[in-house]
Amino acid sequence: MDFELAAWEMYSLIRAPKRVFRSIFYHKQTKNTWHRPDPSFTYLLSFFQLLSSIAWGLAYARGVGGIFQVAVVFVLGHFVGSSLLIATIAYFVVGRLLGPGVPGLPGRRRGLFTQPGDGDQLEFGYCFDVAIRAFFPVWCFLYVVQFLVMPLVAQEYWVSLFFGNSLYLLAYGYYAIVTFLGYNTLPFLQHTELLLAPVPIMVFLWFISLFGFNMPDHLAPILWTGAALRKGV
Repeated sequence: MDFELAAWEMYSLIRAPKRVFRSIFYHKQTKNTWHRPDPSFTYLLSFFQLLSSIAWGLAYARGVGGIFQVAVVFVLGHFVGSSLLIATIAYFVVGRLLGPGVPGLPGRRRGLFTQPGDGDQLEFGYCFDVAIRAFFPVWCFLYVVQFLVMPLVAQEYWVSLFFGNSLYLLAYGYYAIVTFLGYNTLPFLQHTELLLAPVPIMVFLWFISLFGFNMPDHLAPILWTGAALRKGV
């Protein structure tokens, strides 16, 4: 397992995410598969998610049982579970939506629903690779930065609301961009710019939220664990 490469990918996903998938393109040239079977990225991010869950649990959950529950939900639910769900949806849907031959769009049908020999096909492993890498910026902004500034962004001030809500815009904006870059790397898919369609919707919702909906106050990760929380959370 190449943890050094996984750490480099995490750094690059924030600073220059396009580099990550350029390296995956080179991997295809040597290994003849888009999916990278090395699980080091998954293990490393799971470990980081575990550390963040302990921090959230110590700060907001009641007792050891609450901390354990937060850890399980953060790692197996928020990270692994959501990534598997999104990867599964992408595996069955992306090839049809983004492959050539989409009604009303130019191109010839290829991708996930091609017949053997017609060209490259979308791999489930690659869909999972994209999903877990897209989750990393979400972890950075919502599980780390938000935790550190939670006492500030949960205040009833407009500046707090603006900064806290902007964290969510950054997190999910990055998620959409990294997902786009991941599938845009595949030469047999077309119209991948459609994956950026959620971005203007996110910007619109962020703007509307500035009129009084404090996202950290209602959407903080700890609130979705089902654990017994201390008062004030």
